[in-house]
Amino acid sequence: MHTPPDILTLAYKQNLMQDQMVQLQERHQQIPGSVTYSIHRYRRNLQWNIEDTGMMVYHYEKNSPKANYLELRFCVSGNVYCRKKDTECDMCQFNASKSCMERVESVDVVTFRFSATQLGQFVKPRKGNAVLTDNILAFKHTSSFTKIHPVCGKTRMILEGVLNHTYSDTLENIYINAQTQMLLLYSLDCMLGEKEIDVISCKFLANELDREKIVKAREILIQHIGEPITIKELSRKVAINECYLKKGFKELFGTTVFDFYQSQRMEHAKYLLYEKGLSVTEVSLMLGYSSISHFSTAFKKHTGLKPCELLLR
Repeated sequence: MHTPPDILTLAYKQNLMQDQMVQLQERHQQIPGSVTYSIHRYRRNLQWNIEDTGMMVYHYEKNSPKANYLELRFCVSGNVYCRKKDTECDMCQFNASKSCMERVESVDVVTFRFSATQLGQFVKPRKGNAVLTDNILAFKHTSSFTKIHPVCGKTRMILEGVLNHTYSDTLENIYINAQTQMLLLYSLDCMLGEKEIDVISCKFLANELDREKIVKAREILIQHIGEPITIKELSRKVAINECYLKKGFKELFGTTVFDFYQSQRMEHAKYLLYEKGLSVTEVSLMLGYSSISHFSTAFKKHTGLKPCELLLR
């Protein structure tokens, strides 16, 4: 089973703790004979640095063609909504109502899933070798993959239309169907314009079981925020060679094991200090530091501030 990374974590570049997530809306809808889509809307913490992110997930199963699908995932932030209306608030958007108590800035995670049957209608018969996009749409590419890309201006405009339109019933189905086809076009144009799909450079990561081990290692690091764990211990827990663990982790997540672990600890420290109101001593002990000075040094290196300076803000 192909397991793509969480797009919200990628957009934030850190792992969001469960108690940091305040969900404002969840919606799932199937357009008859077309795409299935979902919207998860969260309250945006002003301290979050979210980067608009897109992702294409190609899921292929040789022995189960009905399980094949193509999924487009997007994470966008900056929309301002009124909780009462559940639509974008023009008054708040243009700061005409700064005192509005219902004003809320959001992070929206939008997912569109296409089946093999839906995509097959777009494939044009060709003589000779098919182009890469045809192989993807016809599910002739024989390995699953995930490709990540920034959200361009055209894609952002379509996503905002999907999030803020006023259509309903049949007209809504027609509108969403048209918009998702444009998103598919832009995504294919953006991500599959190359002659080959070269998603992973570490050859051993072509093995799905090895990729799952790297993903599992990341989960274990998050679970051990307050219990420092060595590379050797981590590699044993997921049953993979230390060298492969380090190389694979950097390839999949774009950072080293150590840097990821440190950033997670410091982000959690910020949360405990700023949101939970714990003392520097308490946070230092919770994160497993042998001394407050070691914790303060690590915190300043990551955030540019000493823990006490953060508390004064």
